[in-house]
Amino acid sequence: MDISALLLVCPLVFLGGFVDAIAGGGGLIALPAYLIAGLPPHLAIGTNKLSSTLGMAVSTWKLARSGFVDWSLAPSPALAAFLGSTGGALLALSLPAEIFKIILLVLLPVVACIVLRSKKTDAPACSMKRSRRMLILGACALTCGAYDGFYGPGAGTFLLISFTAFAGLDVRSAAGQMKVANLACGLAALATFAAAGEVDWMLGLVAGMFGIAGHYIGASLVVKNGAKVVRPIIVCVLCLLFVKTLWVYLGPTAA
Repeated sequence: MDISALLLVCPLVFLGGFVDAIAGGGGLIALPAYLIAGLPPHLAIGTNKLSSTLGMAVSTWKLARSGFVDWSLAPSPALAAFLGSTGGALLALSLPAEIFKIILLVLLPVVACIVLRSKKTDAPACSMKRSRRMLILGACALTCGAYDGFYGPGAGTFLLISFTAFAGLDVRSAAGQMKVANLACGLAALATFAAAGEVDWMLGLVAGMFGIAGHYIGASLVVKNGAKVVRPIIVCVLCLLFVKTLWVYLGPTAA
């Protein structure tokens, strides 16, 4: 395990967990951390799945203990998310590393803009037939799961928005269902990338402990205007990634 990679990745994964607990979007910091450290794109995503899944497991457990999860609804979106994420991860692994890196660099700022501009409205729950709601939850989870397996950052936000907008859940209920579905996404993608040998287990496990600490501390703090705190942090990390990438391709060592 490269000590320099640890020194770079662990603080940023901690920051990603902290940011995620406050306002979401932590994956927009954690994944670039691995890329900035020099991990190839597939290995970066696979290792990020390991560290992020550890944090998701803890936060899902906390929400479940607090009664946020309706377990009668959870199986449908969880299964759909698992299948979608597996398909997305297989698609990502089928792409050559250089092409995939270009796709990542295009997706990063696009997803960042969507997540940072999203409005998580606290709308009340809408009445809906249970069978229809489960079908909609499954369809949303399948779509978002495919994105999560292919790439990942922002998937939790997309799940939360779709569960409230299309399935008629209030934000509290949607948050619980989102965490279960998001955990299923993470486990499916992690298993797929691990089977392909694209996970740095030692780095991911150590970084995951920092991510859990960031989640715990962030959730324990009351931060007003959380989005205003998160936005400049994400922008700075994205700028670092682009500067590092430009240096690799255009710097003196590129020739």
